[in-house]
Amino acid sequence: MPTSAPMTAPTHPAHASAPPHAQLPPSTWITRFAPLLETCASACGTRHALDVACGYGRHARWLHAHGWHVTAVDHDGAALDTLTDLEPGVRRVQADIEADPWPLPGERFSAIIVTHYLWRPLWPTLLASLADGGVLLVETFAQGQETVGRPRRSAFLLAPGELLQVCAPLRVVAYEDGYLSDPPRFIQRIAAVRARTDADRTARYPLP
Repeated sequence: MPTSAPMTAPTHPAHASAPPHAQLPPSTWITRFAPLLETCASACGTRHALDVACGYGRHARWLHAHGWHVTAVDHDGAALDTLTDLEPGVRRVQADIEADPWPLPGERFSAIIVTHYLWRPLWPTLLASLADGGVLLVETFAQGQETVGRPRRSAFLLAPGELLQVCAPLRVVAYEDGYLSDPPRFIQRIAAVRARTDADRTARYPLP
């Protein structure tokens, strides 16, 4: 069962038992869309973000530093415990979102962040959790990654164009699918908005 618990990236001291990746900065794919996040917050009238499979909360911390109220979801209670200094602005939710019922039924968010995580059965729930006017930012590994490192299983690698299919009900603002060399990895990523009305076809969604 679940339990609630300025533009530069915030820094924080390492937890005593935290692995090295706990100190990774937020993804530039997320931070580059700060203006789009602001536009969508204004459209929604709220600043409620969902950080899915948040780990040690590098994006939850960044969002919190930019005035967002964040719901951070992960199965790892020890990782979530490193976010206690951000309460009440960051709500910690420990849940196994692959085996248990969705822990946030009926809740909708102005922004949903998913990085380095893929569980395909969750896509309909995430899309349903995105508020009108809200933005979905996704970045994770794609096919080809098995040639350079982990993950290697196809269950964890996006097929070419897969995020475009997932986000077909949304308006795609930006999309990339390719190779990055430092470190070597195959990545697919998308920024997509749930337009509020047909009039939003002329909305101004800022590009990075």
